[in-house]
Order: sequence, then C-alpha cells, then structure tokens
Amino acid sequence: MHLDHPVTMPQRHTYSAEPAPGGPGEGHLARADGSRRALRVGLGGPVGSGKTATVAALCRTLRDRWSIAVVTNDIYTREDAAYLLREAVLPPERITAVETGACPHTAIRDDISANLEAVEHLEETCPSLDLVLVESGGDNLTATFSKGLVDAQIFIIDVASGDDIPRKGGPGITTADLLVINKTDLAPHVGADLTAMASDAGRQRGDLPVLFTSLTSDDGVREVAEWVTGLLARWRTRTAG
Repeated sequence: MHLDHPVTMPQRHTYSAEPAPGGPGEGHLARADGSRRALRVGLGGPVGSGKTATVAALCRTLRDRWSIAVVTNDIYTREDAAYLLREAVLPPERITAVETGACPHTAIRDDISANLEAVEHLEETCPSLDLVLVESGGDNLTATFSKGLVDAQIFIIDVASGDDIPRKGGPGITTADLLVINKTDLAPHVGADLTAMASDAGRQRGDLPVLFTSLTSDDGVREVAEWVTGLLARWRTRTAG
C-alpha cells in the first residue's frame, strides 16, 4: 500500500514546462509511450478550507463513471491520505501520499519532482486512469500549481475564514480555473455575507467560475463534480485517437 512508502522530496529540480496554446496542458497530452494520460486537477487552499473533504466527495460522486486516483500532500505526515483510506473513497492502490518536508507550495509549484513522480507511478500501476486529483497541503492565498504538474487548478476557501477573503485576492483566488467557496452552511453562524463574497469574487476573477459548496448536504459537491466532468469530456475529445 502506497501509504507505507510515501514519496519524499528528491534533489531539487525546478520544472518549467508550459502548455501549448489552446488550453491547460495541451502540450503534454500523452504519456511517454504515446498512450493517453489522465487529466490532472490540482486542489489548493488554506488549512481547514475543506480540500480533503472535497476530494473525498468528488471521488464518491465520480468513481462509478471515471477511473480516478489521488495524490495528497502534507508537510510531515500522511494524514490526508490516511483519511481518504479510512473513508474508502477509492481502492488503497489508487491513493498515495507525498511528504513535502517544506512549505506546501514548494512541492506543487517550485519543485514538482515528488508529485510528478507520484502521479506517473499511479498512471503506471493503475492503467487507463481518467483523472488524477492532486491535493496540496494547506497554504496561503498565493498557492498555485505548476502547469507542468496539473492541467487545471481548483482553489478552495471557506466561509468561516471571513467573508473578506475573496476581495483580498492573491493568485490562488484570481487565477485558479475554479474558485470554490466552501462551508456555506456556516454563514449564519459566523456572520458571513455570501452575496458580498460572490460579488467580490466576481470582481477578482472576471469570467472565471465561482461555486459555493456545503459538503454537509448529500449533493453539496454536485456542481464541482459537473465542472470536473466537463473538463474530462473536453480532455477526452482532445486526446481521442
């Protein structure tokens, strides 16, 4: 089981792979052997925003239709991967952990070696994967993923952290392919103004999408799952043949 052999950070190497024009990751559609590789979606956000819970909910919602694997990131532990295993959201061989040993953004943006190794290992051991979710450790509003690691990024913030978070901006909020504002069920308890959060997020992001979620409801992740499904459909079209 991969959790017993976590991937650790190798000697530093900075990747600078950029996608070809036309969309995220289009310059890197195939594996080394020419076969179609999985779509890679990164999930980032501050500590406690609900990244792992979102990954778990996405796996439960999408696993009957798509072949999925997950890479989690923690600084010194394998806590997030252990949670996903306890929840049995996927078979154990489809969940692996990276211990970054440093600030989480270093392993998803500055030196993606360990995460890239983990993703490629999953693709080798789990043939015909459709989707790999790469969950960052909790970080700040500047956290972004290298385009050499993922094809699209979801950034997750939560209502309980304050309704001023969207207007504070930062690359995670302004540039992510999807912004998720989670824990809307807590808004009445923390005095958060969801309308103001939506308005501020819209000003920061322009035409980029924003979704509100509450994972306490049965279909709380539905819109995010539909967004990911749309990505997968477009990915399969681009990689057909």
